[in-house]
Amino acid sequence: QVQLVESGGGLVQAGGSLRLSCLVSGRTFSVSNMGWFRQAPGKVREFVAAISWSGGITYYADSVKGRFTISRDGAKGTVYLEMNSLEPEDTAVYYCAADARGSWYTARLPATYDYWGQGTQVTVSS
Repeated sequence: QVQLVESGGGLVQAGGSLRLSCLVSGRTFSVSNMGWFRQAPGKVREFVAAISWSGGITYYADSVKGRFTISRDGAKGTVYLEMNSLEPEDTAVYYCAADARGSWYTARLPATYDYWGQGTQVTVSS
């Protein structure tokens, strides 16, 4: 089993920044890739970014490219999502997820991921 705990969400004004953290524990050796997703009220869960656990290869949704940065610290067992130039449309619950099957080519699909955190709320005011 892999446990994921997100933190760092909050309320920020448009144009501001936040950094989300996802602490990964348990059978971390089984993790191949990590992803961040978000879900706004009444909407489906949406892919944000992904990173390969070992090589640091990254992949972003077009809506956040150039504004968000995903990174990982293997020693700390933590994945980060640095969010800059935030917009009201970024308001959502943000989830981190772990892929234990090595399905990088489907990294944008929620079904690729085996473990999920509880989510952290990000609210961007206009």
